Amino acid sequence: MNATLNSTVGSIVANNYRAAGVFSNHGIDFCCKGGKTIDEVCRDKNLNPILLLEELQKAMSASQSGLPDFKSWPADLLVDYIEKKHHRYVAESIPVLKAYLEKIASVHGKNHPELFQILEEFNECEGALSKHMKKEELILFPYIRKMYNAIELQRQVSAMSFDFVEEPIKVMHEEHDSEGERFRRISYLSKNYTAPEDACATYVVTYRMLADFENDLHLHIHLENNVLFPMAIEMEQRMQHEPAH
Repeated sequence: MNATLNSTVGSIVANNYRAAGVFSNHGIDFCCKGGKTIDEVCRDKNLNPILLLEELQKAMSASQSGLPDFKSWPADLLVDYIEKKHHRYVAESIPVLKAYLEKIASVHGKNHPELFQILEEFNECEGALSKHMKKEELILFPYIRKMYNAIELQRQVSAMSFDFVEEPIKVMHEEHDSEGERFRRISYLSKNYTAPEDACATYVVTYRMLADFENDLHLHIHLENNVLFPMAIEMEQRMQHEPAH
C-alpha cells in the first residue's frame, strides 16, 4: 500500500504495522484516532506531509521479518489472538502495576504528588478495561466467531441481543477512545514515563511497565478498530447479501 495525503493513519498501519513506529515518533494516534488522514494529522501536528510520507514509505519498505500480516488472518484466529495475547496481558499486568504504583506513591508521593493522580487514573482503568474485555469476550467476540463459522458452513447465525454488529462495535469504539484519552493523561502526568532524578529502582521499573502497557494497548486497540471490526462488519454485510443455503 502506498500512503497518500488522503490515506487514513489506521488503514496505513492495518496494511503495514511498520508504519506504527513512525506515527508514534511524531505523537500521532493510529488506534483511537485512526480515522484521520495524513493531511489532517499533519495540519494538527504542524508536520510537513511530504516528509512524513517519505518517512512512512522508507519504514514500510524496510525488511522486518516475523511480523504477522493480521489483515490476512481469518476472523476467528484474530479473535483468539486478541484474547490470548492482549486480554491476557492486561489481566496479568494490572495487579502488578497497581501494586507498584501504590508503593511508589506512598514512598515518593510527597515530592511527586502526580503519582496519586496516576494511581487514580490507573485504578479507573482497571475497572473500565475489565468490563470492556468481558463485553467483548461474552458478547461481541462469540458473535464474530459465529458469523465466521456460518459463512464457512453456509449456515444462519442465531439471534443476538443486538440487530447489527455495528451496535456493540460503536460501544467498543467509544470505550477505546476513553482509554486512549486516559493514557494520554497518564503519559502527560509522568512526563512521557520519565522517572525523576530521585526515583528508586521500583519507580523506574513502574514507569517502564506503564509505557509497555500503553504500547500494548495501542496495538490491542488498533487490531480491533482497524482490522477486526471492519472485518466483522464486512462479514455481516456479506451474509445479508448471500443468504445461507
